[in-house]
Amino acid sequence: MASMGNDIDTHLGKRLRRRRRLLGLTQQQLAGAVGVRFQQIQKYECGANRISAARLWQLSEALEVPVGYFYDGLSDVRRDAAGDSAEGGEMFARKETLDLIRAYYLLGERPRRRLLDLAKSLNGGGPEHADA
Repeated sequence: MASMGNDIDTHLGKRLRRRRRLLGLTQQQLAGAVGVRFQQIQKYECGANRISAARLWQLSEALEVPVGYFYDGLSDVRRDAAGDSAEGGEMFARKETLDLIRAYYLLGERPRRRLLDLAKSLNGGGPEHADA
C-alpha cells in the first residue's frame, strides 16, 4: 500500500511538471504564484513531498487547470509500474513535444485543422480519420 502512495505522489508531480512546462513557467515563477520556494516545487515534481489538498488547489489555479487534471491517467499507474505501457507519458515530457503543442495552439482553428490533417496523412491516417 505504501508503494501506491508513492506512485500517486510521483504521478501528481509528473502532471505538475508537464503543465508547468507546457505553460513555459519556471519552478521559481510557479513557486511565487503559490507562495512557496522553488525547492518545494522541485520536491513536488519528483514526488519527494506530498501535495496537500489546499496546495493542489492553489497549483490548479496558478496552472489554469481543474484539480482533476493532476489525477488524469492515475488508473494507469499500476499498469505502467507492471511494464504494460511502452512509453506512457514520457513523450509529453520531451521539449520537442511541448514546443510543437505550444506552436499548434498559437494557430487559428482552421490552420490547426489543416496541420492535424497533414500530420495524420503523413502517418497513414488521412483527413478522413480527422473527426476527433
